[in-house]
Amino acid sequence: MLSVIRDLTVKDVRFPTSVEQLGSDAMHTDPDYSAAYVVLETDCNLRGFGLTFTLGKGTEIVVCAVKALAGLVVGKCLREIVSDFRGFYRLLSSDSQMRWLGPEKGVIHLATAAVLNAVWDLWARAEGKPLWKLLVDMDPKQIVSCIDFRYITDALTEEEALGEIGPIVCGSSSEHQMLMEGYPAYTTSCAWIGYSDQLLQQLCTDALRSGWTKFKVKVGADLEDDVRRCRLIRETIGPNNTMMIDANQRWDVAEAIEWVSRLAEFKPLWIEEPTSPDDILGHATISKASLFILCHNRVMFKQFLQAAALQFVQIDACRLGSVNENLAVLLMAHKFKVPVCPHAGGVGLCELMQHLILFDYICVSVSLSNRMCEFVDHLHEHFTSPVVIQNACYMPPKDPGYSCEMFESSVRRHQFPDGDVWRLDMKK
Repeated sequence: MLSVIRDLTVKDVRFPTSVEQLGSDAMHTDPDYSAAYVVLETDCNLRGFGLTFTLGKGTEIVVCAVKALAGLVVGKCLREIVSDFRGFYRLLSSDSQMRWLGPEKGVIHLATAAVLNAVWDLWARAEGKPLWKLLVDMDPKQIVSCIDFRYITDALTEEEALGEIGPIVCGSSSEHQMLMEGYPAYTTSCAWIGYSDQLLQQLCTDALRSGWTKFKVKVGADLEDDVRRCRLIRETIGPNNTMMIDANQRWDVAEAIEWVSRLAEFKPLWIEEPTSPDDILGHATISKASLFILCHNRVMFKQFLQAAALQFVQIDACRLGSVNENLAVLLMAHKFKVPVCPHAGGVGLCELMQHLILFDYICVSVSLSNRMCEFVDHLHEHFTSPVVIQNACYMPPKDPGYSCEMFESSVRRHQFPDGDVWRLDMKK
């Protein structure tokens, strides 16, 4: 805890997932799953690792933003940071000049998340605990002290937040359950929009054999194509398993209502991101369907919850301002009685999100009703502590930290533009 951060490095790491259409959806047709990957070096050889998820082009912009934040981090003592984590969060998110680039949204917020993720990883490693356990073992007052309540006190005050965190005795029972059974997951790996019908059917069939019962389908490019694909998947997975659909912000409001009405026969549990994530009133209009929204900060989530414009909350370890801001959203969701089903996948998002959803179940919601965490079976082999899935459930990680350290060989090979993967690709 006395470690002083002596250096911050950030690298542009990209994986050529577009080659096989991994991650393809109606808006992002050729994503190369990527990350701005941060490493904090300290004066006692302890290191912290963090990242933020991107889709290829533009990662270099996030890298520049991380470098701009580095001066606010280097030279700080870990104890100094965590003793006033709310203040440190505000230092990064509210720099009097750099906040003009947000505030708390876009590239600068992605960069803030990468840096904060590395700080949380460093703290958990210093304590010798996986991040979820670090959070679970904290006193509720310490948890709340990490949250910036600016702009959300009309929805959740600090005193109310303390009341949303459950008692220790309840947490002990919930923790034991998670250690034994894990946290339920759903898969998106079977139904990327660029996959052929044959591949969709084969992947769904294989997933069923592996115990998966919840499937998300990418939609939004062509209505008749979506009807055909959803029918094929519903017939493959059967009437009793769960299907969700995700339009990735493709539609206008009226278009979304028409499209969702056509797809209703396939009984989707939710429609994810039907329109612009900034259109709160539009979502309220669409909200006769069960909506699932990914927002870029706690203030947007506050307004969606106040407007009853969503039925599921989709937190993200990198889109929001790391653990600090996700804690605020988890507690607001619990107050408004809206279940949380995190966004995961990409590069390292599954590794990160498992920690937050374990904390939510053990200390906040203590419920699995309509709750599950996304899983995408890509790129885990590049991490030193990859997720463990058993019986379609996330098993609690045991290694200290936030689970986002990558193998140095993977970073070197996939660093853009000089890694072997990209140098070879450019020679073709």
